[in-house]
Amino acid sequence: MAEFIVMPKMGLTMTEGIISNWRKKEGDPVKKGDIIFDVETDKLTNEFDSKRDGILRKILVDNGTVPVLAPVAIIGEVDEDISELLRQTGASAKDEGTDEKQVVNQDKRSAAVRGGRVKASPRAKKIAQDLGVDIFLVAGTGPDGSITEDDVRNYTEQEKKKVSPAAAVIADKLGVDVNNIEKDTRIMKEDIVRYKISEELEKYASPQEFRRPMSTMRRMISERMLEGKRISPEVSYNIKVDTTAMKHLREDVKDEVKISYNDILIKIVSETLLEFPFLNSSVDGNEIITRNYVNMGVAVALTDGLIVPVVKYANVKGLKDIAKEAKELAEKARNNELSPDDLKGGTFTISNIGMYGIESFTPIINQPQAAILGINAIADEVKVVDGEIAIRPMMNISLTADHRVVDGAVAAEFMSRLKKYIEKPGFLLL
Repeated sequence: MAEFIVMPKMGLTMTEGIISNWRKKEGDPVKKGDIIFDVETDKLTNEFDSKRDGILRKILVDNGTVPVLAPVAIIGEVDEDISELLRQTGASAKDEGTDEKQVVNQDKRSAAVRGGRVKASPRAKKIAQDLGVDIFLVAGTGPDGSITEDDVRNYTEQEKKKVSPAAAVIADKLGVDVNNIEKDTRIMKEDIVRYKISEELEKYASPQEFRRPMSTMRRMISERMLEGKRISPEVSYNIKVDTTAMKHLREDVKDEVKISYNDILIKIVSETLLEFPFLNSSVDGNEIITRNYVNMGVAVALTDGLIVPVVKYANVKGLKDIAKEAKELAEKARNNELSPDDLKGGTFTISNIGMYGIESFTPIINQPQAAILGINAIADEVKVVDGEIAIRPMMNISLTADHRVVDGAVAAEFMSRLKKYIEKPGFLLL
């Protein structure tokens, strides 16, 4: 059965996307999983793959900006009548056996894009309210694109079809609203369980943000630092740490889970930041925002630049979960599969270039965060341990901090505490 291909919603904050390149032409056969077109957002370029087999019967939008869930093409069988779908969009019916019309603006799909006002019958609005349907997402088939009650009911049925029966049962038992799960393909029971775990994790983390006016002294420091460097007065700090304990930790758990030094550092740094809230803060005007949680940005180098996906609530996650999530985010970054949600909300960033043999560098703060930690290469060095000469794996760590909120003494104490926890992670259990 012929159906619309719509602009996908790739993240909770996405409202529109830009079609930058069509991989298929009208009349081309399409297999499930084939890339049909490329979508650009303000941060990412994603590939849209087909969810079914068929023929690309009609391209409704050649390129340009399109609201999420707006029809951009029609897929169906080679000799299938698609005139009704064309009528709904106002697209040209040339070569489809009906009168030829001029392609009209995609705004006609829904009155929601017209100044924020919904053009719908009172009955349609009442049904949408009763069913909990966002009427702005419903495509209208009535006169001049208005939304009818049938449009609302059809939209509800289409949404129900996106949830497997098993997933619907589990969602009901766990109290999960499937409408909150962002997924283009069918929602399965694994998606429900994963969402519930994420929801419970957020409750456990109890994320809160605290605002307080800057003191007179702090405002003066801020003004002076801004005068010296317009964006952010950055100061760097370096300290050398012994990574023997981290090496032993990796060896101890390797039969259970494969973790990297970066995974261990994400956990240790997250715990340490809670003791030094200004390192995990940001500046908003004359206010300093501190937090009781850590969303750890992990810099990932790409061929054409750098991107920073975020491990959410790293301070309440175990090493096993951190390792799994960091690996998945890195793979998604390299495959250009990150969603906008994967990139937002970071409160602190780690940038690791130790694999290139770098011994020290000055990382640049990821605005609007207040600090960033650079991780360097591990190298064997001679060290005096308990009065005796020994060879130990040593590593420099490099902190860059915003002097508007982080004074030198605070940064130095943070680095000293971090060194203590890296060399003796058992202290984190006290």
